[in-house]
Amino acid sequence: MKIWFTSLALMAISSLCAQQKEGTVLYEKKQNMHKNLPNEQMKAFIPEFRTSNHMLLFSDSISVYRLIPEVEAPDPFAGGVGGGVTVRFSGGGDGGDLYKNFAQQKGLQSNELAGKYFLIVDTLNPQPWKLTEETKKILGYTCYKATRKTTAPRMMMRTMSIGGPNSGETVKSNSPAPAPREIETVAWYTNDILTPAGPENYGLLPGLILEIDVDNGITVFKATEVKASLNKKELKEPTKGKVIGRQEFQKLQMDMMQQEMPGMMQMRRGNN
Repeated sequence: MKIWFTSLALMAISSLCAQQKEGTVLYEKKQNMHKNLPNEQMKAFIPEFRTSNHMLLFSDSISVYRLIPEVEAPDPFAGGVGGGVTVRFSGGGDGGDLYKNFAQQKGLQSNELAGKYFLIVDTLNPQPWKLTEETKKILGYTCYKATRKTTAPRMMMRTMSIGGPNSGETVKSNSPAPAPREIETVAWYTNDILTPAGPENYGLLPGLILEIDVDNGITVFKATEVKASLNKKELKEPTKGKVIGRQEFQKLQMDMMQQEMPGMMQMRRGNN
């Protein structure tokens, strides 16, 4: 009996030693840009899917997530949406590096806005994941299913009226803001890789996230490769830029959009 317990203990220790604690993951992110658009006219200006590739460098306590630039394949969104108006996508992993220190519960997102650099500070708060026993294989790893539900505002239709008796451009809503809708996120994580990391702002599960489905296919992250190799020098905390809170940075973005809107409207009117 003693020998049997000793064997079990050695097997458990061997299993822990075999668990990966650092490495590099490559993800493909695919967004369905049409699914929540309210009408066909808007869909005509935007490709249905937007795909990007990302890299996650991780240890058991730190991760760095970044966009992998596409050299050969041009971004179908780079040309703008009608009238010369350019649409930019940013935030999450599409900006600069997203650094997380799980031991300190701190996140830093490096980003550039109007030629200025910022470091957006976040606190890594616990996420309301519901763990299940359901499993599936991803890249040879046994992954467990976790879910969580959040709410988000619905897209609101707006009309733009150009020209009028008192002003050049006015924007008004067609209807009152609709009630928020519930969004389910399904994550698949593996206990074989001991890190609470994951793509973008997802994570804080008992192992590395290899796949995520947000809102029934609106946004899907899939790991395409997991490597044990890691350049630990890449896991350094970013320092370039002004330290700023998330809400303050979002306010700067909104202010800039409002400043640019008259120019965009003037451009559209001039082309008509």
